[in-house]
Amino acid sequence: MRLLGIDTGGSSLKAAPVDATTGALASDIVSFPTPSPATPTAIGSVVRQIAAAYPGVTGPIGFAFPSVVKAGVACTAANVDKSWIGTDGARLVRDATGRPAAFLNDADAAGLAELRVGAGRGQDGTVIMLTFGTGIGSAIFHDGHLLPNTEFGHMEIRGMEAEHRAAARIRTIDQLSWEEWARRVNEVLARMHALFWPDLFILGGGVTENWASFGPLLESPTRIVPAELGNTAGVVGAALAAAEL
Repeated sequence: MRLLGIDTGGSSLKAAPVDATTGALASDIVSFPTPSPATPTAIGSVVRQIAAAYPGVTGPIGFAFPSVVKAGVACTAANVDKSWIGTDGARLVRDATGRPAAFLNDADAAGLAELRVGAGRGQDGTVIMLTFGTGIGSAIFHDGHLLPNTEFGHMEIRGMEAEHRAAARIRTIDQLSWEEWARRVNEVLARMHALFWPDLFILGGGVTENWASFGPLLESPTRIVPAELGNTAGVVGAALAAAEL
């Protein structure tokens, strides 16, 4: 069964049909520019275009979005218009396409993909995925079950939010060496380990393209691995969430 996964970002909505059994992309990912302003109505129009671009793909749609999502409703709005707060995302997709939808946080979608078909497949116990980019996204699982809407990037370290010290964007802004940045990431991992004692850390985000430069510098009692799915994780995870409907 092929299902459509959509991953919403500040600059584009990425979409592709996904084999819901294997997690493999059924075609290349296509990007659609995020409208400005990125209101619910405007994004709903793009979702309608995306669905129309894949006429042979039917069934539920997975919609990953940069927001805390509770009971299907967006509670925050990161990199999109603030009018999203209070919006029922699944209903918006349903109204735009006439199809049911799974609406979930984008970091949760990426974590779901990595756990099911990526770096965390087959791992029992507690798994924490952290994505390093503009901020620090997070997803935590226990025995395969997601605890949604974690915002570990906002925990305090040295009087600052963790993502204000250790996001990949901060490494660039502060012109940190890989060694300097890895020390900051290690502080994040140490705090996460002290709180949750995970069995596996999965680190994602575009910065993992440079894993050879900083991966060997990371330290934790817990095994640390790079994410496997790269920028396809959100799309794949959204489709897998739709399959669970």
